Amino acid sequence: MLTLHRARADAVLVEGDRIAVVGPYEELYAAHGDRARTREWDGALTPGRHEPDAVALLEAAYWPDPREADTLGTDPLTGAALEALGMTEVRWGAAARRGIQRLFAAGTTSVAGPFTRPAVRIAVERSGLPVRSGPRPLTVSGPADFAVLADDGSCLVTCIAGRMVYRAR
Repeated sequence: MLTLHRARADAVLVEGDRIAVVGPYEELYAAHGDRARTREWDGALTPGRHEPDAVALLEAAYWPDPREADTLGTDPLTGAALEALGMTEVRWGAAARRGIQRLFAAGTTSVAGPFTRPAVRIAVERSGLPVRSGPRPLTVSGPADFAVLADDGSCLVTCIAGRMVYRAR
């Protein structure tokens, strides 16, 4: 399946989990528009964010469940507040999944590791979020990992391996 992601004048053509072509939208649409599903975004196409502090964000912080907002709030808990929770592997895994969703919502397309907590490592692996030493540019034949950012810096969409993992409402 071909998907053409347009971000103003720029575009990326995705085939499966890889980038097929990067270039001006008009050129890519003329060459592939009849075969590709087109998604249009009002923002800037980027390789996405690389999060070098992912270990601290996912292994040393508890991301509360929305059902806990009344008692724990919505910000991640660290330090004494984290210790008071009596964390289990199940709870670490759930918190990591919520933290990963927040990273996707910020346009994160890769993180630095390694992750030592088994439940956190599994959550990262299952999310498809690549663990790398740094960011990668958008390149032909490279992984279709990218984000589209609005003018105010907020994330409109995050794609990992050609799959949309976040879309702003």
